[in-house]
Amino acid sequence: MNAPRFTHRLATEADVRAIEDLMKAAIAENMKDFLTGEEISATQESMGLDTTLISDRTYFVVETVQDGTALIVGCGGWSRRRTLYGGDQTAGRDDSYADPATDAARIRAMYTRPGWIRQGVGSLLLRLGENAARAAGYKAIELGATLSGEPLYRARGYRETARQTLTGANGSPSVVIVMHKPLTPAERG
Repeated sequence: MNAPRFTHRLATEADVRAIEDLMKAAIAENMKDFLTGEEISATQESMGLDTTLISDRTYFVVETVQDGTALIVGCGGWSRRRTLYGGDQTAGRDDSYADPATDAARIRAMYTRPGWIRQGVGSLLLRLGENAARAAGYKAIELGATLSGEPLYRARGYRETARQTLTGANGSPSVVIVMHKPLTPAERG
């Protein structure tokens, strides 16, 4: 069987509904091996689409063709802004710009459609974000990982710098792992 063929493009406002649907499905399904149902609910409070990423033209969708129709199988991006994680609704956002000379860029809002994990979608999104941040002059990149995302980020060279435990409205914990990676000259291959 042939590996799926993926294409990518910048997300547009027309993609918002499809991205939100993909995010909901990914949160509900892809975290089950790592979190209880209550922990998933708590984690949802700090996740979601940040439409600033689409406006800034730093958010990607990865697509494949299934039954003759384009299907978004992943989404994610990078940001020049200081906000580390969260959607439009997340409290504590800082939309000021990071300084490439002293601050890290951010990898943001990475999601893979259930059934498409471990097929290269997340690695492609990371590569796209890292390359764009590098081209914008950033020397390092950071992200706020969930427990389910941590293995991918570790495998791609990110190292934990801090761990935060938030408490959801239901009283359950939501762990955010702050991870950092230097952006060395462009990777080959």
